[in-house]
Amino acid sequence: MSEKLQKILARSGHGSRRELEAKIAAGRVSVNGVVATLGERVDADAKVRIDGHEVNIKPLEDLVCRVLMYHKPEGELCTRKDPEGRPTVYDRLPRMQGARWVAVGRLDVNTSGLLLFTTDGELANRLMHPAHQIEREYAVRVFGEVTDEMLKTLSKGVTLEDGPAAFKEIKRGGGEGINQWFNVMLTEGRNREVRRLWESQGVQVSRLIRVRYGSIKLEQGLPQSGWGELTLEQVNYLRKLVQLPPEERSFIDPNRSETRQKRYSRARRNQQRSRVLSGKAGATSETKQSATKRSDKAPTELVRKPKPKPKATGSKGRSKPIGKTRAGTR
Repeated sequence: MSEKLQKILARSGHGSRRELEAKIAAGRVSVNGVVATLGERVDADAKVRIDGHEVNIKPLEDLVCRVLMYHKPEGELCTRKDPEGRPTVYDRLPRMQGARWVAVGRLDVNTSGLLLFTTDGELANRLMHPAHQIEREYAVRVFGEVTDEMLKTLSKGVTLEDGPAAFKEIKRGGGEGINQWFNVMLTEGRNREVRRLWESQGVQVSRLIRVRYGSIKLEQGLPQSGWGELTLEQVNYLRKLVQLPPEERSFIDPNRSETRQKRYSRARRNQQRSRVLSGKAGATSETKQSATKRSDKAPTELVRKPKPKPKATGSKGRSKPIGKTRAGTR
């Protein structure tokens, strides 16, 4: 059965639907040797190329939806590559074959906190769409005098350059004088919206941390630039929010789980080791690459790899999901 090209590519992990629609409109995608058009329907056996490179279109039953929780620090960019060589949020993520991580929204360079990544571009696209009104909660440190009247105005709504905006909820979080903390909630993800709302009242945001996306909270103890794989229950919570069918497989083995404290303690040690190695003067490129690989693998205790099968089976010992396939039991 044929489906829209951008939907198939997004589901196979080649980007969010919005990103793929832009590439198709720009003439960067071809189907069976012919430049694709937006909205074109294709079959699963079509030969699709993006920027001249053939991409893999996976059958629905072979796809496993994975979601990562990432603790973004200030200073990292939400882009795959930076021409100036600055660190990006993709540098520390686990490597995959035949798929790639798609960010669920963005955080600007000076914002830290919770960022979700998934292998399912359709899931990412729906989670970002304003029609679903998914809550995002931020902890904000504000520099300047904040009055009750200002809080009422921000709750009622103000007009920004890209339209009206308002906080769905504002709570005081502590602090004294002209440095105070607040917890604010939005149901959309416009560019720098939290900062612009506060600036409309003549005060500045000196610290901004995203602490929650829907009911998924940034877990305490997860080190900055560290990641953790969401459980099957958490993945299906996100899928249910945007009316997608539940996933039946997971890369986490519930029978081999370990405490959060143990997982994140190991992740912190690996992060510190990576920083020490990358900061050594005169380090060879080979040493740097080795350090990068170690840091990429730091938190892989959440992704369990089964023991390789005997050679007679032809198994290569690759990580396999646990549970049922959409077509039946593995």
